[in-house]
Amino acid sequence: MLVYDRVTKGWELLLGDDLHFGYFENRQIPLSVATARLTRQMADWAQLRSETRVLDIGCGIGGPACFLAREVGCPVTGISTSNVGVEIAASRAEAQGLTDRVQFFERDAMANGFSAESFDCAWIMESSHLMERKDLLVAESARVLRPDGVLVLCDVVLRRTIPFQYLVRNLSEFENLNAVFGKQNVELLDTYMQLAENSRLTMLRNEDMSDAVFPTLEHWRHNAESHRGELKKLIGQEYLAQFLRACTFLERLWKEGLLGYGMMLARKPHNAWQMEIERKPERAKQLPLRPPNRVGANSGLT
Repeated sequence: MLVYDRVTKGWELLLGDDLHFGYFENRQIPLSVATARLTRQMADWAQLRSETRVLDIGCGIGGPACFLAREVGCPVTGISTSNVGVEIAASRAEAQGLTDRVQFFERDAMANGFSAESFDCAWIMESSHLMERKDLLVAESARVLRPDGVLVLCDVVLRRTIPFQYLVRNLSEFENLNAVFGKQNVELLDTYMQLAENSRLTMLRNEDMSDAVFPTLEHWRHNAESHRGELKKLIGQEYLAQFLRACTFLERLWKEGLLGYGMMLARKPHNAWQMEIERKPERAKQLPLRPPNRVGANSGLT
């Protein structure tokens, strides 16, 4: 636990207290403002209210969950595969007086064990790229959503498929990236959207936020240089050098149009009637004004 605390403190110095990317309306705003802005943007997209039950999937050490409970007032359940991370998240919630609205569990996002239709919002913030089976992640998120509940996701994404020869030529850089940030399994935003539709969710909105998020990397590099002495003690000179090298490579991938950042929002319809109207608005005139009251009634669906 002490080792994890030391590493976590190092990450907070590098990435900021929220440990995720920021949304920069201009490059001059502080990193802390930008990371809060990104969390707020997700919350606004999902139209969170004080009564919204949120499942924070891949909650890390609880930063966004505590933000939502504090700023929106909604109840949040966070899950992570890291027992130590869950303990730190719970301690953070207790320190902020949020234990009546926030709870954390060690659970697998791809088989979370919660009852079906038990949450109003599935919140996936920068955790999906670390999960191998994204189909299971999205399907399980959809399963626990109540009708009219939403899935909101943001993460680093591919902007186009990386050519095989590019991977070969830069193998050592990709290996260093995995060593610093964990094994990456990055996908196109379109892939997430297709997985949502495969899970019978209706896509509502998506956006490429690559340009607004890109300045985060400059701030991370600045933090590394500003706190170099303390970081050497917390994470070591070798890891610090790896981190700076990873930032340089991420900036290159961004500028070459290979990597970026995206956000998407999808909703769980009440039934097939609602899903058909939402996916194909042009068919609305062909369908009855109300959904059928019984199984087998003529719905107008083919």
